[in-house]
Amino acid sequence: MVSVKVKAMAIALVAVCVLASNTDAVYRGCCQSYIKGRLPFAVIRGYSVQDITEMCPISAIIFHTRKAKICCDPAQEWVMDYVNRLRNKAQRVHRKSQSQK
Repeated sequence: MVSVKVKAMAIALVAVCVLASNTDAVYRGCCQSYIKGRLPFAVIRGYSVQDITEMCPISAIIFHTRKAKICCDPAQEWVMDYVNRLRNKAQRVHRKSQSQK
């Protein structure tokens, strides 16, 4: 007769295998591809950076808009221009807040 511990281990092993083979669960939240076009700068609220990892197969700049997060190719000149513009905007706000103290 098989013990309860062995049954529990077998069930856990099967569950782990099913989750590992489910690519949606593994890659949820990662960029898989880039947008084809160009975003208008005015809709961008911020950005984040995605590095290549086991779970995320591409590097990306993720622009945050009010409605979505958009994956963009960091090799595109317009993408890095937007990143620099956002950094400069943040530095101006920081300097202004420091001078008001």
